[in-house]
Amino acid sequence: MSYEQIAYKEVITWQKEMIRNPSFFNRISKRMQTKINSYIPEKIHTVVTTAIKQMIRGVLFGARYTTKQPATIISLQETEEEIQKLITTYKRTASVEGGIIGAGGILLGLAEFPILLGIKLKMLFDLATVYGFDVKDYKERLYILHIFQLAFSSHEHRRQVYEQMLDWDKQKEKLPDDIHQFDWRSFQQEYRDYIDLAKMAQLIPGIGAVVGIVVNYKLIKKLGQTAMNAYRMRLFKDYGSKIETY
Repeated sequence: MSYEQIAYKEVITWQKEMIRNPSFFNRISKRMQTKINSYIPEKIHTVVTTAIKQMIRGVLFGARYTTKQPATIISLQETEEEIQKLITTYKRTASVEGGIIGAGGILLGLAEFPILLGIKLKMLFDLATVYGFDVKDYKERLYILHIFQLAFSSHEHRRQVYEQMLDWDKQKEKLPDDIHQFDWRSFQQEYRDYIDLAKMAQLIPGIGAVVGIVVNYKLIKKLGQTAMNAYRMRLFKDYGSKIETY
């Protein structure tokens, strides 16, 4: 099979994963997280939501000025060879950062959240550009937030986000023009619930550095794979008639 055919099959497999029903363990975990969140005072939720919103808005509107112009895709294979190199670079960067922060104890661990968040979002900006999408377009930046949610959300929320992305050209016309109207509460809560357990282990003295290296590497790897398939899904929609599938 050609590279495009292999990539297309990978997208189909990934799409099935996006709509797969949650396992028993996933359902129990989500219920526990929801219960724990219900005990947290609303003021705390508001403060965290506002902080994450401002943090991400800063990255979203700053990174567009440091990202290259969208590339022209001549060969999907060549494009994704560059994509893989970028993901590898970001995995190494995040691993080094996680190791340093993990060795620094609780105080540095608390400071890591915005650093790692910035690394993840900057990688998504770079990947979008290599795939030929213009991140100066506000709606493309919203697509980046949707990819982020696909990678770091519960099964139920992930499925909802995925369905919004299926026909992005139509869906994006329904999206708010004001980023303040984005559902920041769900965004921060899903992300926090997803990574809390793994990142808490990073604060344990003696093993924090090792945990930080491994966890950050895996988080960036998952985000990179999610982004590849999310952009492939759009490319294959546009050029699907040119691709022979089996």
